[in-house]
Amino acid sequence: MADTCTFEHVWDVVIEAPAEAVYDYVTNPHSWPEWLAASHHIDSPDRPLVAGERFLERWHTRKGEAVLNWIITESDRPRLWIGETGTEFLGPIVVRYDFEAVAGGTRYVRTVTNPARPKPATAEMAARMDEEAALGLANIKRIVEERVSAGSG
Repeated sequence: MADTCTFEHVWDVVIEAPAEAVYDYVTNPHSWPEWLAASHHIDSPDRPLVAGERFLERWHTRKGEAVLNWIITESDRPRLWIGETGTEFLGPIVVRYDFEAVAGGTRYVRTVTNPARPKPATAEMAARMDEEAALGLANIKRIVEERVSAGSG
């Protein structure tokens, strides 16, 4: 077996909305292209997905397009959601969403782990991921807060 490494990045934001509103938005893969720059096509039901469900995501990369076949491994509304996929160039990918009620709303924590990445991420890759995540979290915060204030969240 080839040598691999583990890579994990964690980002969080406080959103002025109930945990259920944040959970229902981010666990519906159809929302991903609205806030995640790399995601551009989703093939799944247009609703929050639960453990055991699968969906397909088309993802822009620097080298073209990747097709990600996801399975939801855990869903505990409005506390926790975990999905798993993988690519040849990154190995397995685990995305974990945690939701915690805090003063001012909900702390949404997005953790991305590559438990057996074929090669380490460079500092440039990690910085690019951080920039994309900051933009994504700002988009989620804006969209969910707008929906809740409009009464549709």
